[in-house]
Amino acid sequence: MRVLHAIHDFLPRHLAGSEIYCLRLCQALQERGIATHVLCAEYDPARPHLALDWRAVEGVGVTEMINNWAFGSFAESYASPALDRRLAQVLDIVQPDVLHVHNLLNLSFRLPALARARGIPTVATLHDYTLVCPSGGQRVHVAEQHLCRTIDTARCARCYAHHPLYAQQVFGGRALARPAGRRLGKLATNVRRRFPALATRLGSAVVSAAPAPLSAADLDERLAAARNVFQDVDLFVSPSPTLADEYRRLGIPAERLLVSDNGFPPLASTSAADAVRAQRARPAPGPLRIGFVGTLVWHKGPHVLLAAAAQLPPGSFEITIHGDTDTFPPYSAELRRAAQGLPVRFAGRFAPEEAAAIFAGFDVLVVPSLWLENSPLVIHEAFQAGVPVVGSRLGGTADLVAHGTSGLLYDAYDASALAAALRRLIDEPALLTHLAANVPAVKSLEADAADWQERYEHVLSRGWDRATAVTSA
Repeated sequence: MRVLHAIHDFLPRHLAGSEIYCLRLCQALQERGIATHVLCAEYDPARPHLALDWRAVEGVGVTEMINNWAFGSFAESYASPALDRRLAQVLDIVQPDVLHVHNLLNLSFRLPALARARGIPTVATLHDYTLVCPSGGQRVHVAEQHLCRTIDTARCARCYAHHPLYAQQVFGGRALARPAGRRLGKLATNVRRRFPALATRLGSAVVSAAPAPLSAADLDERLAAARNVFQDVDLFVSPSPTLADEYRRLGIPAERLLVSDNGFPPLASTSAADAVRAQRARPAPGPLRIGFVGTLVWHKGPHVLLAAAAQLPPGSFEITIHGDTDTFPPYSAELRRAAQGLPVRFAGRFAPEEAAAIFAGFDVLVVPSLWLENSPLVIHEAFQAGVPVVGSRLGGTADLVAHGTSGLLYDAYDASALAAALRRLIDEPALLTHLAANVPAVKSLEADAADWQERYEHVLSRGWDRATAVTSA
């Protein structure tokens, strides 16, 4: 059996949760005798639009397609004939038995239909809301600081005009399509990396000179295209009950949607994990060691953590922030300014194999997300290391963290509420010990791979009974 995994971007440049999960699942499937290959996209103005790069990451073959958003319309950002032709070429070369979609952002909503036309069934993991939210799938209007619990396409149009994806689309359509586009792309890439503030100003200037923003009708058409995807996919799996409930409401038939958490490899050997847990059972004197791990982007909320830190007693805590400061340089610069005078260390990104050592240095992990998280990788990693979690009471975070048992929950966006939760851990060492002792077990990657093999076999044999499929697994 050969399975093609499709995702919006991939390692080594992108080290977020869904990318790491996709790689580890591919490796676990290969151990079960299933051949895997990854199809991903990359935005790189220094390289030709729609170019293909064939490579490997840790034993998994990867086809990377350059998508510089050099389109003539918004509709082409999710259904481009030129892009579809390129994706069809990849399908014809790889010849998968099953297509496993992780994310269609930067690819095409038409990919499952292209697979179906070739007799290839499609399954999908729902990692976020990119199918129904054009602004990266976070369902947060950053400019208005509004969490979109319902989809209002008029608000979506206003939101998208402020999103980095819109700036990429404008730049791609107005600059990269020209004969000198590659030279402009290389210049833009260098400016973004070396002078982030200047790049932000230039990007704003490009957007302000662009045609009129999108209309609600443009977003209605995109939602209609997403609902076509709902029909083209044979089986959806959501790691989060909350996300599954929302997608049922949005139109995915309940009989084609399962809830089953992702699986994860162990962070360390059993003996090492037990040693870490034993250490946590004896709270060490000194400041509370607070960790943040994730992409340094607004919707992940690290600025809320820094605002909360400013309200904590001096000398009672220290914060280590792990995330790539080059992914969104202007936002990272804002975080550094907010951290001035606080015991905060920006430690950068780390390789997956370093996770055990990283989490061993935390007393608590903070997940201050401002969007409807799915089933965050970092929470599972923290639980594997015996580290309790303080998280915002939203989406999948609230599904995973049992308040008062494995962590503490607080109202999202409220820095004072987060500060109060952290102050409890500072003032009540016994509470920290209690929470650490009660973190739940995490589903293994081997069990997850076995589940996926069974699902692949069902859709291949056409034996998946949509009428009787259960909604949990």
